[in-house]
Amino acid sequence: MRTLPALGAAGAAVLLAAAVAMPETAAPTPPPAPKPQISDAAVDRAVARLDSTVEDMMRRTGVPGVSVAVVHNDKVVHIKGYGLRRTGESAKVGPDTVFQLASVSKPVSSTIVAGALTDPQEWDNRTTLPGFSLKDPWVSDHVTAADLFSHRSGLPDHAGDLLEDLGYDQAYILDHLRLEPLAPFRASYAYTNFGLTAAAEAVARAKGTSWQKLSADTLFKPAGMTRTSTEFSDFINAPDHASTHVKTVDPSTGAVTWSPRFVRDPDAQSPAGGISSTATDMARWLRLQLAGGTLDGKRIIPADTLARTHLPEIVSQPTNAIGTTSFYGLGWNVGYDQAGRLRLSHSGGFELGANTNVTMLPLEKLGIVVLTNGAPVGLPDAVALDFFDYAEHGKVSTDWLPLAASAYAAALAAPGASTTDYAHPPKGAQPAQDSAAYTGTYDNPYYGKATVTADDKGALTLALGPKPLRFPLTHYDGDTFSFVTQGENAIGRTGVFFTDGSLRVEYLDAEHLGTFTQQ
Repeated sequence: MRTLPALGAAGAAVLLAAAVAMPETAAPTPPPAPKPQISDAAVDRAVARLDSTVEDMMRRTGVPGVSVAVVHNDKVVHIKGYGLRRTGESAKVGPDTVFQLASVSKPVSSTIVAGALTDPQEWDNRTTLPGFSLKDPWVSDHVTAADLFSHRSGLPDHAGDLLEDLGYDQAYILDHLRLEPLAPFRASYAYTNFGLTAAAEAVARAKGTSWQKLSADTLFKPAGMTRTSTEFSDFINAPDHASTHVKTVDPSTGAVTWSPRFVRDPDAQSPAGGISSTATDMARWLRLQLAGGTLDGKRIIPADTLARTHLPEIVSQPTNAIGTTSFYGLGWNVGYDQAGRLRLSHSGGFELGANTNVTMLPLEKLGIVVLTNGAPVGLPDAVALDFFDYAEHGKVSTDWLPLAASAYAAALAAPGASTTDYAHPPKGAQPAQDSAAYTGTYDNPYYGKATVTADDKGALTLALGPKPLRFPLTHYDGDTFSFVTQGENAIGRTGVFFTDGSLRVEYLDAEHLGTFTQQ
């Protein structure tokens, strides 16, 4: 011990005696680990009212078909189908009806990747996939599966989705992500289907196989998920599958009808949104998740690589609706409730006709999956929220359906939608030039070729994408036209602006990539 010279021996002795006499400050201790709070009887009571809850929400929304499974303490305590597989037909939804999972594919895919790895740290290995890179070479050299599965690579929100809508395949889309501008790496969160897809495909490539075969061999076959697939063809050809439905509202009466108008082929983003499954199979997956990777006494997924998927990787919402912080893990929304319990969830939605939810409280060994064949109106999330609310509190604290519906409406509000009403040209609109001033071939490094043609009456058509897709143009004002968008990310009418040998498509230009130059 070093003595301060100015104090002298006596002074030092006084200080030493005082120090010995002072009580030591106790080191801070962490709070006690949370304990299970939901009894078997509480779960039974919540399960007993599921039928009435689902049927009530189906009546209020008109969603045609629903399938629900609940797992508790490694047992399936509820599994049932409700409603119709397809409106206008009599076939009913059952536990083995195949639904598209949409983005509930993400936690299933992270389970597959966890099963392909031998150590949790392998999630942090550099992602290498031929044809995939990002705009910043340093980020390309350092981005990992964990970065891409947690949406922290810096790619913009839903990067690549518009290319998919135009008909481009996975290889083209992944190759062209290199042109997307990047936000700060590992310091920003933006939900990207094709970033996650690139990571999953890279893992499969590193194992010398395809994503489809890796999924089947690693999870689906060992877990007995016999009706689960990563391929659209398996879904659409399954005899017992739920058609996707969208709703139409009669403007005069407000009456809502649901019809199977669209077919959604998500093969290009299969790991992120292309898995299809049943309530029966998803119940087996829930049991595996809640048992740390085992099922029926058999180890299927390593416990440690699976546990890594349940950890927060990035803040997704600094302050959420209930005043706490939301995180994103590896394919999971990750949160902690007031009791400190881990809560894992994920929703899925295709605006062309599917909506799903999975929610788990691992400490309680309790999980629910809700699959529907209707475009997102919040029903699966509301069923899950209602179920856990009742199981935890013995009553429902609020009507969850309008809250879930409003959350979806806000989330799905078209970010590229224009404030201009292109269906109604302004008074005094300037005439267009002769059609020859606009026709020709235009090129864009991201969206590829665009062609503008005119018929014998001068009406213009814009062609985009590899097929291509054709969009009749409607004149708005001067050199400005519009067309009606289509696909999963359709936003209604969008503007097309012709200027000095180029054209700019408004809804393709959110990241300033939507200008085509005439050749």
